[in-house]
Amino acid sequence: MVSVVAKYITDEVELITAFDIREAVFVQEQKVPRVDEFDEFEDDSFHFLATINNKAVGAARYRKTPNGIKLERFAVLSAHRGRGVGKALVSVVLDHIKQAGTSGKLYLHAQLDAVPLYSHFGFKIVGEQFSECDIEHRLMELVR
Repeated sequence: MVSVVAKYITDEVELITAFDIREAVFVQEQKVPRVDEFDEFEDDSFHFLATINNKAVGAARYRKTPNGIKLERFAVLSAHRGRGVGKALVSVVLDHIKQAGTSGKLYLHAQLDAVPLYSHFGFKIVGEQFSECDIEHRLMELVR
């Protein structure tokens, strides 16, 4: 039985681990330029880490923007996809936003293959397909 644990990051070591996962998934695997992956919003974001059997396998973040609350940088190491890591991350991020009492529209830019994951949580596609870092995306908003 796979036990996925996702949690809010509370120390520098966990943050570095999350960055390493994002580096592996986005920069190495998907060829996103490092300058686009790691941006000026890192310090203002809330970061999360997912583990399986105490091994870090996924990361995510969210931040407040002028348009609302943006969920982003959801990354799962390729060997651990399809094991519930993404669902655990989305769930813990949404719980954190709710517990913090943060209000505003919740939205994200979903890579096309991740649309079903976010749809599971009530996110709906809004607008046309677009390219971000040469990867096709859809804008999604949480319908509450």
